[in-house]
Amino acid sequence: MTLIEPGRKAPDFTLLDQNDERFKLSEHEDRAIVLFFYPKDCTSGCTREAQDFAAMAKDFRKAGAEVIGLSILDPASKRKFVEQAGLKDLRLLADDHQTSDGKPDPKVAPKYGAWAEKSMYGRKFMGLNRTTYLIGPGRKVLQRWDKVKVPDHAKKVLAAVTEAGLDPIPSR
Repeated sequence: MTLIEPGRKAPDFTLLDQNDERFKLSEHEDRAIVLFFYPKDCTSGCTREAQDFAAMAKDFRKAGAEVIGLSILDPASKRKFVEQAGLKDLRLLADDHQTSDGKPDPKVAPKYGAWAEKSMYGRKFMGLNRTTYLIGPGRKVLQRWDKVKVPDHAKKVLAAVTEAGLDPIPSR
């Protein structure tokens, strides 16, 4: 599917997080969500990106947005990732549906245009593109970042959240 343009409504979804707790986007329509798609738990680039977002999680809440990560591995993998990388302030969602032969077949990433054909060493395969959405109240997409480069990405997203002038989210 194609990427969602700013101004459009973000598709609703329900997934489990690292604690096997259900997250349904439409139940959070009263607040902004930074939804970042990352390829794989416990890899160097994804760890760095998640740690950057986790380190600024309180700043994001003060600016009015909750940060949520999403990738294709299961909740157990997310738990391990949270523990290994020190991501206690981050909620990670598992878009972990598989085909009958065990290949990834995510249901949410394609709706957001983040599931695409990739190639490495001449081999083509389907995978997650590093993509981030700022979803405002009412599930309106405010901004999207494509082909994300990890260094300073979280800072750029925080600047956009701050510019959006959202109401702060109370501390946990």
